[in-house]
Amino acid sequence: MKTVLITGGSGFIGRRLAQELLKRGDRVTVLTRDAEKARGKVTPGVRVAGWTPNKEGPWYEELDQVDAVVHLAGELVAQRWSDTKKKEIVDSRVGSTDRLVEAIGRARKKPGVLVCASATGFYGPRDPNEEVDESSERGKGFLAELVEQWEGAASKATDHGVRTAMVRIGVVFGKGGGALEKMVPAFKMFVGGPIGSGEQVYSWVHLDDVVGLLMMAIDDDRASGPINATSPYPATAGEIAKAIGLVLNRPSFFKVPSFVVNALLGEAAEILTESQRVIPRRAIDLGYEFRYARLMPALESILGT
Repeated sequence: MKTVLITGGSGFIGRRLAQELLKRGDRVTVLTRDAEKARGKVTPGVRVAGWTPNKEGPWYEELDQVDAVVHLAGELVAQRWSDTKKKEIVDSRVGSTDRLVEAIGRARKKPGVLVCASATGFYGPRDPNEEVDESSERGKGFLAELVEQWEGAASKATDHGVRTAMVRIGVVFGKGGGALEKMVPAFKMFVGGPIGSGEQVYSWVHLDDVVGLLMMAIDDDRASGPINATSPYPATAGEIAKAIGLVLNRPSFFKVPSFVVNALLGEAAEILTESQRVIPRRAIDLGYEFRYARLMPALESILGT
């Protein structure tokens, strides 16, 4: 039995992680800015405590009594990036990680591991045929620079003797949230299809495998540094649209022009219009077995009736 502290534990990934940890007998505490609201979202049995990620507070004491910390909290990245919004994203991701690591440093009994959520945005836009893994260099752009700072803040926990893993999460498919929540309504209205040419490569991952990789990072003492949370088999936007159409028995040829996405998201449109062929080399080397490595079984498990 472990005692695990999760920030962002009332979110899409955090709720599922907490459920799986409870299922195996762990004790789980969720740190959240709105404890009252979070209590209505988390699984019964999860303890909820308040925190102020931008400043010191009584929540620091929570770090004295846990075996593992999983840091998932932060401002949504997939939105239009104004200068103000960029600052909010950096503060919520990098700033909160700095503060969390400071609290770990002050803890009387240090946790054994910090698992910090990260993003495949580290690799930046790439040629669709170029494979990247954890050994690849940082890409270009705001998101790549953000992830470098974010992971740099997390890695400082090693100065306190705490094993640290940064899980670089790709495009998450799962029930109750994630990318499919935005994509599926168009298909159900018979106007679904890929964005742009459909040739751009997405590094997708099933929610079950994100949670599985986070739990591996908690448990496996060999898990440290960056770990890609993506399927071993990336797919093009066109392949994903076709697969969704097949599972839902709906057409999948209504393309969304790239200029529409650029107009809506500005610089952040790169998340949807550019390619990343990310391979989870570290997870494979550690022996992680993907529950949903292939696209069709993954989508059927989520969208199938």
